Amino acid sequence: MNLPNKISVARICMIPVFVVLFYVEFPYHYAVSAAVFALAACTDFLDGHIARKYNLVTNLGKFLDPIADKVLVSTALIVLLTEPAILMPTDGAFWMPLCGVIVAVILARELIVSGFRTVAASRNLVLAADKVGKVKTVFQDVAVAVLLVAGENFFGVSPDPLRLAGFILLAIAAVLTVVSGVHYIVKNAAVLKEEK
Repeated sequence: MNLPNKISVARICMIPVFVVLFYVEFPYHYAVSAAVFALAACTDFLDGHIARKYNLVTNLGKFLDPIADKVLVSTALIVLLTEPAILMPTDGAFWMPLCGVIVAVILARELIVSGFRTVAASRNLVLAADKVGKVKTVFQDVAVAVLLVAGENFFGVSPDPLRLAGFILLAIAAVLTVVSGVHYIVKNAAVLKEEK
């Protein structure tokens, strides 16, 4: 197993650590879980960079890297939904359903694109990630990290500036998610055509 693949495995191993730190209460546990999430998210860029730079791209890496990324982000979004106060910038009954829709849109896109790649792989096609998708990933990761830190309630006011910033970043990530998902499928629509 080469270095990029080891980094991907390390990212997967960090996911349960992140969840435990999120739920086990001790001083600044949300901030600590944010640090672990941010470190894991950074490894997503690191393993890909090393694999491409040193020609260490493998089939195992092509499998592990996107899985590790999707499981990390999906887990973070799901655990955030279990703590509504973190996601809601202000009081109001509409915030939680809105956050639920945003998370559902992000997760749906990831599942659709994964399915799309599976079909492509069955035809021996490798579909590269597009630039919009990469920008979406950055917004998504930053949004999650900001929301996790916001759980510490450092400001103690409503609307909480960190929660508001995290929610706005997450909303932007959701819009980019839809745009990148549609663009990805339209650009590679030939994958869905029946073989003759």
